[in-house]
Amino acid sequence: MAARVNPSGKRSAKKPAAKKPAPKLPMPKQSLLKKPAAKPGNSPKSANSEATSDRAHRGSGNDFNRSSSPRSALPLDGEQVEGRRAVRELLVAGRRKVKAVFVSNELDPSDIVDEIKMLAGSSLRMVAAERIFEVSRTESHQGVVAQAEPIPNLEMLQLVRDHERPFIIALDGITDPGNLGAILRTAETAGVTGVLLPRKRSAQLSPTVAKAAAGAIEYLPIALTSGIPGALDRLSRERVWIVGLDGDATKTFDDLEVADEPLVLVFGAEGKGLSPLTKKRCDVLVKIPMYGNVESMNVSAAAAVAMHEIAKKRLRK
Repeated sequence: MAARVNPSGKRSAKKPAAKKPAPKLPMPKQSLLKKPAAKPGNSPKSANSEATSDRAHRGSGNDFNRSSSPRSALPLDGEQVEGRRAVRELLVAGRRKVKAVFVSNELDPSDIVDEIKMLAGSSLRMVAAERIFEVSRTESHQGVVAQAEPIPNLEMLQLVRDHERPFIIALDGITDPGNLGAILRTAETAGVTGVLLPRKRSAQLSPTVAKAAAGAIEYLPIALTSGIPGALDRLSRERVWIVGLDGDATKTFDDLEVADEPLVLVFGAEGKGLSPLTKKRCDVLVKIPMYGNVESMNVSAAAAVAMHEIAKKRLRK
């Protein structure tokens, strides 16, 4: 081996050679698929926020097999589902494997609880109310908690290529879990074919979101992206129209001529609207007219109006 030389050109005296650190393996690059051309653009603005967070987990136990991985490392989450409607839809959809369904043995009889017990089959666990309290992570579990495999995290381009006329929503920084859940619930009822969520600076599929979505997450294809602006660029190259909801837009949904085309409808963060970068990537900006004194809607309410306006136009054509 060559002797170590200091900057003056002299040999270093009796200094042991430092060990070279193990070389870091390069991260594999995702293959970028080339797409066709796009269109011009602008984008929307949304509403206000209410801070909602999951209740801290109180207790643990062998009969409830919680993942030992940190929650942030999971691809899409959604493993814990709470609330009767959400758990029922998890079981009915059959989209992912259900590991266990915990039902309080102190619940009053009801049709939906009986149905959950029947659908759960061998995964059913009848437990004391205290056990439900320990494993639940929301205040509104209604005596029913399920554990399942994570929601599938799709590759973004699947959202486009799996449908002849995709109707996708992109959520640009929705941080309130209640708002995210409400938007997903409405999206399913409006015939949305896919959802685009950012990995960071956004609520994820927590038990609070799953409960607020009332089972909609079991039917909606969802893809995570590192950033909404870059994702919109790629989708635009797939000849998808990018439509933004913005309170300052000059057009309304009555003026929207591309509602029947493949499109992405973009919603901005609570109280802030779309980020400047996202706004620049929109082809069309539309607004919901306000007729009263309050200048804006909550983002989940605005999203509900916007999605059903698009759905109406698509049905007419």
